[in-house]
Amino acid sequence: MRVLVAEDEEILAELIATGLRRAGFAVDTVYSGDAALAYLGLHDYDVVVLDRDMPRVHGDDVTRRLVADGSPTRILMLTASASMEERVHGLDLGADDYLGKPFGFPELVSRVRALRRRGARALPTTLERHGVRLDTAARTASHDGRALDLSVKELTVLQILLEADGRTVTAQQLLERAWDAQTDPLSGVVRACVTRLGAKLGTPALIRRVDAEGGGYAL
Repeated sequence: MRVLVAEDEEILAELIATGLRRAGFAVDTVYSGDAALAYLGLHDYDVVVLDRDMPRVHGDDVTRRLVADGSPTRILMLTASASMEERVHGLDLGADDYLGKPFGFPELVSRVRALRRRGARALPTTLERHGVRLDTAARTASHDGRALDLSVKELTVLQILLEADGRTVTAQQLLERAWDAQTDPLSGVVRACVTRLGAKLGTPALIRRVDAEGGGYAL
């Protein structure tokens, strides 16, 4: 759900981030290896898309640090060199996957999704509860057979709630998993998104507001 893009070519980094956001991920971008380590120390990421030739701290050293710390974050290493020797070296360092530049963006998205699945507990491609059905691959949703017109963010929040299988998801957890680090936690974006999603699901209300133990939402 949450991805860090660490790429020193800022235009490329923002293009990757924009595409991943459209695919439903919450994305942060950094442009140096030391910034990548700082963000990885502050936030829980499912995947880091890591350019190997990063300034200040090399991508190899970022990988070594994550492996040494036992981080659960999966590493997709990018490099302009796609030789077999480079791929083998990157994987031996601890990278989970390797992609040479230039690359096709659909392949990048597919690899990120695959790494995210590898790091999470096994879940079916289709999630369903109380008549709400979500196809996580096609990114489509329906309620009692009625197609739902949901935004990318609403689909992401719906997936998080369905994955919880009735357990409470706090507003903070939703914020951390569905929004990037630049989002103001006091802005009310989580409440507004959940309210819109609930309205689109229809009546009777399916998303419950839970007030006990810090509060949150459940479906």
